Amino acid sequence: MSDNDLFKKEIGEVKPIKRKDTVDTYSQIPKPKPVAKKFLEDEKKVLTDSISDNFESIDYFLARDELFYIKKNHSPDIVKKLRNGNWIVEESIDLHGLTSDEAKAALVEFISYCKQRGIRCIRIIHGKGYNSKNKEPVLKNKVKKWLIQKQEVICFVQAPNHDGGGGALITLLEK
Repeated sequence: MSDNDLFKKEIGEVKPIKRKDTVDTYSQIPKPKPVAKKFLEDEKKVLTDSISDNFESIDYFLARDELFYIKKNHSPDIVKKLRNGNWIVEESIDLHGLTSDEAKAALVEFISYCKQRGIRCIRIIHGKGYNSKNKEPVLKNKVKKWLIQKQEVICFVQAPNHDGGGGALITLLEK
Protein backbone atom coordinates (compact mmCIF):
# COMPACT_ATOMS: atom_id res chain seq x y z
CA MET A 1 0.00 0.00 0.00
CA SER A 2 1.39 3.43 -0.94
CA ASP A 3 1.73 6.36 1.41
CA ASN A 4 -1.12 8.11 -0.41
CA ASP A 5 -3.42 5.14 0.05
CA LEU A 6 -2.51 4.86 3.75
CA PHE A 7 -3.21 8.58 4.23
CA LYS A 8 -6.62 8.37 2.51
CA LYS A 9 -7.51 5.28 4.58
CA GLU A 10 -6.62 7.02 7.85
CA ILE A 11 -8.41 10.27 7.01
CA GLY A 12 -11.48 8.76 5.49
CA GLU A 13 -13.88 10.50 3.15
CA VAL A 14 -13.29 14.27 2.94
CA LYS A 15 -15.69 16.92 1.64
CA PRO A 16 -14.64 20.51 1.07
CA ILE A 17 -16.29 23.04 3.34
CA LYS A 18 -18.40 25.57 1.52
CA ARG A 19 -18.43 28.79 3.54
CA LYS A 20 -19.96 32.04 2.46
CA ASP A 21 -18.23 34.09 5.14
CA THR A 22 -14.70 33.65 3.77
CA VAL A 23 -13.07 36.45 1.83
CA ASP A 24 -10.53 36.15 -0.89
CA THR A 25 -8.12 38.75 0.55
CA TYR A 26 -5.83 38.82 -2.48
CA SER A 27 -8.56 40.05 -4.80
CA GLN A 28 -9.58 42.70 -2.22
CA ILE A 29 -6.16 44.39 -1.96
CA PRO A 30 -5.96 47.38 -4.29
CA LYS A 31 -3.13 47.18 -6.76
CA PRO A 32 -0.52 49.92 -6.40
CA LYS A 33 -0.48 52.64 -8.99
CA PRO A 34 2.35 52.35 -11.47
CA VAL A 35 5.34 54.59 -10.87
CA ALA A 36 6.16 56.83 -13.79
CA LYS A 37 9.94 56.56 -13.53
CA LYS A 38 10.58 58.68 -16.61
CA PHE A 39 8.28 61.41 -15.27
CA LEU A 40 10.15 61.42 -11.94
CA GLU A 41 13.49 61.60 -13.77
CA ASP A 42 12.21 64.50 -15.88
CA GLU A 43 10.95 66.34 -12.78
CA LYS A 44 14.33 65.92 -11.10
CA LYS A 45 16.12 67.20 -14.21
CA VAL A 46 13.85 70.26 -14.42
CA LEU A 47 14.58 71.12 -10.79
CA THR A 48 18.31 70.71 -11.33
CA ASP A 49 18.25 72.74 -14.54
CA SER A 50 16.27 75.50 -12.82
CA ILE A 51 19.48 76.80 -11.25
CA SER A 52 22.34 78.07 -13.35
CA ASP A 53 26.09 78.01 -12.84
CA ASN A 54 26.35 81.28 -14.75
CA PHE A 55 23.99 83.24 -12.52
CA GLU A 56 25.58 86.48 -11.40
CA SER A 57 24.25 88.40 -8.45
CA ILE A 58 25.49 90.93 -5.99
CA ASP A 59 22.81 89.89 -3.53
CA TYR A 60 25.27 88.23 -1.21
CA PHE A 61 27.52 90.27 1.00
CA LEU A 62 30.69 90.10 2.99
CA ALA A 63 30.70 91.41 6.54
CA ARG A 64 33.55 90.84 8.96
CA ASP A 65 35.09 88.67 6.20
CA GLU A 66 32.09 86.35 6.42
CA LEU A 67 29.79 85.64 3.52
CA PHE A 68 26.03 86.05 3.99
CA TYR A 69 22.87 86.46 1.93
CA ILE A 70 19.38 87.67 2.80
CA LYS A 71 16.45 87.58 0.40
CA LYS A 72 14.86 90.94 -0.36
CA ASN A 73 11.98 92.04 1.89
CA HIS A 74 13.26 90.04 4.87
CA SER A 75 14.51 91.52 8.10
CA PRO A 76 18.30 91.87 8.41
CA ASP A 77 17.86 90.51 11.95
CA ILE A 78 17.51 87.06 10.38
CA VAL A 79 21.19 87.12 9.41
CA LYS A 80 22.21 87.99 12.97
CA LYS A 81 19.92 85.33 14.46
CA LEU A 82 21.13 82.66 12.01
CA ARG A 83 24.75 83.55 12.71
CA ASN A 84 24.10 83.42 16.49
CA GLY A 85 22.54 79.97 16.34
CA ASN A 86 18.90 80.90 17.04
CA TRP A 87 17.91 78.11 14.66
CA ILE A 88 19.24 74.62 15.24
CA VAL A 89 20.73 72.87 12.21
CA GLU A 90 18.32 70.01 11.53
CA GLU A 91 19.95 68.39 8.48
CA SER A 92 23.28 68.55 6.65
CA ILE A 93 24.62 67.64 3.25
CA ASP A 94 28.28 67.15 2.41
CA LEU A 95 29.16 67.88 -1.20
CA HIS A 96 32.88 67.03 -0.88
CA GLY A 97 34.20 64.96 -3.74
CA LEU A 98 31.20 65.51 -6.01
CA THR A 99 31.47 66.97 -9.47
CA SER A 100 29.70 70.26 -10.09
CA ASP A 101 26.76 68.52 -11.81
CA GLU A 102 26.49 65.89 -9.06
CA ALA A 103 26.63 68.56 -6.36
CA LYS A 104 23.94 70.65 -8.04
CA ALA A 105 21.60 67.67 -8.36
CA ALA A 106 22.29 66.59 -4.77
CA LEU A 107 21.67 70.10 -3.45
CA VAL A 108 18.39 70.52 -5.34
CA GLU A 109 17.18 67.13 -4.13
CA PHE A 110 18.30 67.87 -0.56
CA ILE A 111 16.46 71.21 -0.44
CA SER A 112 13.33 69.54 -1.84
CA TYR A 113 13.61 66.75 0.78
CA CYS A 114 13.96 69.33 3.59
CA LYS A 115 11.09 71.43 2.31
CA GLN A 116 8.76 68.40 2.18
CA ARG A 117 9.57 67.55 5.79
CA GLY A 118 9.31 71.08 7.16
CA ILE A 119 13.03 71.31 7.91
CA ARG A 120 14.07 74.98 8.01
CA CYS A 121 17.71 75.19 9.06
CA ILE A 122 20.31 73.21 7.14
CA ARG A 123 24.09 73.03 6.79
CA ILE A 124 25.63 72.73 3.35
CA ILE A 125 29.24 71.60 3.42
CA HIS A 126 30.94 72.58 0.18
CA GLY A 127 34.55 72.51 1.31
CA LYS A 128 37.25 75.13 1.00
CA GLY A 129 38.67 73.97 -2.31
CA TYR A 130 42.04 72.79 -1.05
CA ASN A 131 41.90 69.72 -3.29
CA SER A 132 40.65 71.60 -6.37
CA LYS A 133 42.75 72.53 -9.38
CA ASN A 134 44.78 75.67 -8.65
CA LYS A 135 43.44 75.45 -5.08
CA GLU A 136 40.41 77.47 -6.23
CA PRO A 137 37.11 76.64 -4.44
CA VAL A 138 34.81 75.50 -7.25
CA LEU A 139 31.80 74.29 -5.24
CA LYS A 140 32.08 77.09 -2.69
CA ASN A 141 31.52 79.68 -5.40
CA LYS A 142 28.81 77.72 -7.21
CA VAL A 143 26.79 76.75 -4.12
CA LYS A 144 26.16 80.37 -3.12
CA LYS A 145 24.96 81.15 -6.69
CA TRP A 146 22.67 78.11 -6.67
CA LEU A 147 21.20 78.98 -3.28
CA ILE A 148 20.38 82.55 -4.28
CA GLN A 149 18.34 81.16 -7.19
CA LYS A 150 16.28 78.85 -4.99
CA GLN A 151 12.94 80.34 -3.99
CA GLU A 152 12.96 78.34 -0.74
CA VAL A 153 16.17 79.98 0.54
CA ILE A 154 15.60 83.00 2.79
CA CYS A 155 19.10 83.48 4.11
CA PHE A 156 22.52 81.89 4.43
CA VAL A 157 25.59 82.68 6.47
CA GLN A 158 29.05 81.27 6.66
CA ALA A 159 29.09 78.50 9.23
CA PRO A 160 30.85 79.08 12.55
CA ASN A 161 34.27 77.41 12.80
CA HIS A 162 32.91 74.45 14.79
CA ASP A 163 30.39 73.80 11.96
CA GLY A 164 32.80 74.06 9.04
CA GLY A 165 33.71 77.75 8.93
CA GLY A 166 34.50 78.95 5.41
CA GLY A 167 33.82 75.45 4.06
CA ALA A 168 30.10 75.42 4.91
CA LEU A 169 26.97 77.53 4.89
CA ILE A 170 24.13 77.58 7.41
CA THR A 171 20.96 78.11 5.40
CA LEU A 172 17.44 79.06 6.44
CA LEU A 173 14.55 77.80 4.30
CA GLU A 174 11.06 79.26 4.23
CA LYS A 175 8.23 77.47 5.99
